[in-house]
Amino acid sequence: MTARRIVVVDGHSMNPGDLSYEPLAALGELTIYPRSGAQLLAHCQGANVVLTNKERFDASLLAQLPDLEFIAVTATGCNVVDLLAAKARKIPVSNVPGYSTDSVAQHVFALLLELNNRTSEHVAASRDGRWTAGGDFSLTLSPIRDLAGKTLGIVGYGAIGQRVRAIAEAFGMRVVAAARSAARAPSASPEDVQRVPLRELFETSDVISLHCPLTRETENLVNRERLGWMKPSAYLINTGRGPLVDEAALAAALAAGTLAGAGLDVLCREPPNADHPLLREKRCLVTPHLAWASVEARTRLLRVTVDNVRGFLLGAPQNVVNP
Repeated sequence: MTARRIVVVDGHSMNPGDLSYEPLAALGELTIYPRSGAQLLAHCQGANVVLTNKERFDASLLAQLPDLEFIAVTATGCNVVDLLAAKARKIPVSNVPGYSTDSVAQHVFALLLELNNRTSEHVAASRDGRWTAGGDFSLTLSPIRDLAGKTLGIVGYGAIGQRVRAIAEAFGMRVVAAARSAARAPSASPEDVQRVPLRELFETSDVISLHCPLTRETENLVNRERLGWMKPSAYLINTGRGPLVDEAALAAALAAGTLAGAGLDVLCREPPNADHPLLREKRCLVTPHLAWASVEARTRLLRVTVDNVRGFLLGAPQNVVNP
């Protein structure tokens, strides 16, 4: 295995300091940058192997990196790399599929339970003396409803969507998923989830959870019209991609009270501006894109990424997305 110069261009999110880079360092001359930004080109000069999570590698940048031989994306989605331009330059690009399934599915219900039970508000009421001052054995600040018997609609029934279904059913929820296309008839079988047309899913679900990839067809999937289809008592959960949701339309629906609440782990711009309307909306919970980031998920991510780099160096690349 010929030694190569390996550069991590934005390592902080994957490894803020609790994981070991030693297995990667054993594969070549390793340089780690927590972030790159405007220094991306300079950081990549002379690199043979690059690891990137969110730093973008477009055709123009690739043309300025004659030594680059392999790109390992430390994520499942690879839209940060111009795959066709990389292929034209004979640069294979790998990803890490399925590493965060459990972590993301868990976070869906962290958001849903907080929206439904308002646990943090009730904890605050205990700490600040409102329960003590109330004089009653029980204090309820807002209505709490059972998830059992409610309908969860999943848009994007891949590995994460399927894991969300399993957890939802453990709560006693009914689960439906969006039909693969408008032309496909709704179906149900013991082995598979019931699939329904998108409009029916929006109109009948008490909770909608988004897990589809971001494409031209799914951008602004949740728009003003479809928000209008939803029950006023329904919740929207998005742990997929920010642009799946028209944020202005969602903010308007929440402000008008035509939607009970939303839980978002992703936004169109990350990090958002300080005046982003959804950060101030009481009916909206926003977490800082961390659904993927459990210790176990990041450990799997780094381990498979190292395997991807090792496979390339041995002449047997794996998880290549631009063959």
